[in-house]
Amino acid sequence: MDILIEAILEFAFTWQFIVLVLVVVLLKSAIVFVPQNRAYVIERFGKFQSNRSAGLNFIMPFIDKIAADRSLKEQAVDVPSQGAITRDNITLTVDGVLYFRVLDPYKATYGVEDYSFAVVQLAQTTMRSELGKIELDKTFEERDKLNSNIVESINSASEPWGVQVLRYEIKDIVPPATIMEAMEAQMKAERVKRAQILESEGDRQSAINVAEGRKQAQVLAAEADKAEQVLQAEGEAKAIIAVADAKAEALMTVGEAAKTDQGQKAIQLELAGKAIGAKEAIAKESTVVLLPDGSTDASSVVAQAMTIINTLNKGA
Repeated sequence: MDILIEAILEFAFTWQFIVLVLVVVLLKSAIVFVPQNRAYVIERFGKFQSNRSAGLNFIMPFIDKIAADRSLKEQAVDVPSQGAITRDNITLTVDGVLYFRVLDPYKATYGVEDYSFAVVQLAQTTMRSELGKIELDKTFEERDKLNSNIVESINSASEPWGVQVLRYEIKDIVPPATIMEAMEAQMKAERVKRAQILESEGDRQSAINVAEGRKQAQVLAAEADKAEQVLQAEGEAKAIIAVADAKAEALMTVGEAAKTDQGQKAIQLELAGKAIGAKEAIAKESTVVLLPDGSTDASSVVAQAMTIINTLNKGA
């Protein structure tokens, strides 16, 4: 064991061992592994040499060095609360969140000292500038437009820094307490107004529905009366036509029968019967009855009627 230790110590102080150590150190210094979504800025003799992307990279030992390690991921930075004055001279307290990423590691390293701090400061000044262009009511209604305007303004100013702002989100807009009270009163008045309008619209619609119902009921009743009268008139007309047709048919039948001898005799007999009936009616209505030839009894009346009938028959 002692002999092995002595052999190792003797080798450790030989030039081969020193060369081996130097080779290992040089290899370790020359090989650089860059993580995913990161970039290394390499300087050679203090001057920019190159950007190294993710993966295995080789550099010159003791000559090249990693000057900066830049993340290429999207970063979220909180923008502190600050005061801003709107176009109508209302002071607001506004804060937000800024989302950006590094596009050019060279510009982010040499274009600005601290790109994150610079972007936040630019976002604050841009937000104050944009809020000063609009009135208080518009700050709540046009928040999306305000965010897009801030992003556009920041990107135009941060391009030399190699940074791209993806979006800006306003978290809170806090007006003064007096303005809050006035806004709450206004909102309450608007709600009362909308409630009254809805109530009046409901009453108006109800009245319209009632009137429409009555109108429809009257129209239906009038149409029913009209239909009933039409049907009644049609029924009466049909009845009159039927009676007239029956009488016409009866007259035609009588006329056809009157053309014969038997018909003529029947007509004469009918006339004689009616004459006798008329005399009987006169006898019932009056105490004095005048009969031809001084006849006063029923037999003479019958005899006279028979004589009339026989005379008629002979004349025929």
